[in-house]
Amino acid sequence: MAKGVFTHRPNLVYDDFPEERYQFPKRYLNRARAFEGDWIVYYEPRRGGGRLGYNAIARVQEIIPDPSADDMFLAIIEAGSFLPLEAFVPFQDHHGFVESDLGKPDSSLNSGLMQWAVRPISDLDFYRILARGFPAETGILPRSGTPDAVVTPPPGMREDAEPFVFDGPRERVEQVVTRAVRDRAFRQHVLSAYDSRCALTGFKFINGGGRAEVEAAHIQPVERDGPDTVRNGLALSGTVHWMFDRGLIGLSDTHDILVSRHVNNPDEVWRLVNADKRARLPSAPHLAPHPRYLSWHREHCFKQ
Repeated sequence: MAKGVFTHRPNLVYDDFPEERYQFPKRYLNRARAFEGDWIVYYEPRRGGGRLGYNAIARVQEIIPDPSADDMFLAIIEAGSFLPLEAFVPFQDHHGFVESDLGKPDSSLNSGLMQWAVRPISDLDFYRILARGFPAETGILPRSGTPDAVVTPPPGMREDAEPFVFDGPRERVEQVVTRAVRDRAFRQHVLSAYDSRCALTGFKFINGGGRAEVEAAHIQPVERDGPDTVRNGLALSGTVHWMFDRGLIGLSDTHDILVSRHVNNPDEVWRLVNADKRARLPSAPHLAPHPRYLSWHREHCFKQ
C-alpha cells in the first residue's frame, strides 16, 4: 500500500463524486492500484478556478473498471472516510513544495509530476499536509513554534524506518478522523459557506463571544452513511434544525421549502421561513445541497 494524490476540481471533467468515487483513465491504473487500502489527499488545481492546494482526505477501498465507460476506472472511496481538511493547505510556501518530490529535478519524479492527476505522495508529506490541514488539533504531529516549520516525525514515522513500522502513523490518522474532529471541520465549512446564516429563515445571530447561533446540519445523517461534506449540509437555526431532522420540513431538488402535513401549525412555520419559501444557498454553486442527499432526506426522513 502507498498514499497518493488525486487531482479534482468542481467543474467536473470526469465522473467524480469525491465522497464515493474518483474516475481516472487507464494510464493511471498501475499507479492508483498502489493506493488500495490506504489514504489519498485531494488536490485542487488552478485550472477551473481552483486554489492550488489540498482540501480533503479519503481512504481508497478498491480500484474497479468503470462499468459505464471504456478504458476508465474508479477508485471507490471507503464509506465514511472522506473528510475535508479544516484548513485549506497551499501546495507551496516559502519552504518549497509540500510534496517534496515536486522539488527534485534530478528525480524520476520531476516537475512533470505536478501534471499527473494521480500521483504518489510520501508518508511524511501526507502527514505534513494533515498537520497543516488540522492546525487546531493536538497530538497528531509535533510542531515547532511556527506553523510553516518542517514537521519532524516521531519514531515509527521517519523515512529511514523499517518498511513495516507504520502502525503509529496510521493511528494518528484515526485520531484525525474521530467524530469530534469531523464535527468541528464540518461545522466550520458549512457555516463559512452559508455566512453563518440559516438557509431557511435567513437569521444570523452572533453572540458576544463571536459564536454563531446557527448549526451545521447533515441532510443525510452520518449514522445513515451521510458524508461530512458541505453539499450534504445546511446551516440551520436550532428550531429549524430540530424540525428538519424530524422530517417536519424539507427541501425539493430546486431548493423550495417543504412543510410536512404532519405539522399542526403550518402557518407559523411559513411565517418563520424565508418569504419566498426557498432556501438561501452558498454563493459557490458546487457547495449547494446535492440532489442525491436532498432526495435521501425526502425518501427516508421527510413526512409527506
